[in-house]
Amino acid sequence: MKWFETALVVLTLLTGVIWLLDKLVLAKARARRAGLLEEKEPIVVDYAKAFFPVLFVVLILRSFVSEPFRIPSSSMMPTLLIGDFILVNKFSYGIRLPITNKKVIDIGEPARGDVVVFRPPQHPDQDWIKRVIGLPGDTVEFRDNQIFVNGTPFEYQRVGTYEGAGRGAEMTGASLYTEQMPGRSHDILHIDQAAPFHLGEGTFHVPQGHYFVMGDNRDRSDDGRFWGTLPETQLRGKAFLIWMNVDTAAPGWVDWGRIGQSIK
Repeated sequence: MKWFETALVVLTLLTGVIWLLDKLVLAKARARRAGLLEEKEPIVVDYAKAFFPVLFVVLILRSFVSEPFRIPSSSMMPTLLIGDFILVNKFSYGIRLPITNKKVIDIGEPARGDVVVFRPPQHPDQDWIKRVIGLPGDTVEFRDNQIFVNGTPFEYQRVGTYEGAGRGAEMTGASLYTEQMPGRSHDILHIDQAAPFHLGEGTFHVPQGHYFVMGDNRDRSDDGRFWGTLPETQLRGKAFLIWMNVDTAAPGWVDWGRIGQSIK
């Protein structure tokens, strides 16, 4: 949420400026006026000194180390479920400034298969999550529910029928497949009778500085098949860990078995 990031930066700067101004100017002025008696600090200064260290640490951790996100939709099922709380590595793809998301230090680039958080071009104030399918320079084709990258098809193996729970129960009955891409594999969902036509079929050329992303829940994902490629400048980080799952529509609410699972 961009508004939270903006508020955090503003509050950190404001409390920091007040604390620094007091240390360099106001505290000395109070000391001169008070003489032998100690003059009490203004309440604004007291609050600034108390909150600035906390806000500063949170800003550094959230902007440059790791940021928590919550999964609100079914687009990445079965990898990520509605109600999953995840951690995102903020420096995997470079150090970026808060608010502007401008990269200032280049560290690495997404690999095929990475699960990434980004701000889609059509909704720049929202954070979305998908899987990287196409890299810069690739040609990606999606037809007959199969992905081809530069003419080479991914391999698929049906492993069963999916059974969802809570708000993910709508996916019960979908076919569960293992999708094998070069060097890694993951599970996807496909609804055999999702529509009388093949959803999102087409050929997509990935320009330099862009990526092609798709959701693992192929028939319930608004992804690159419908709005194009993702500019590198919109990347926010790499999802790597599920630290909690809370789905109030599911029995028990908390799925303890998902806590601590790595995202692959």
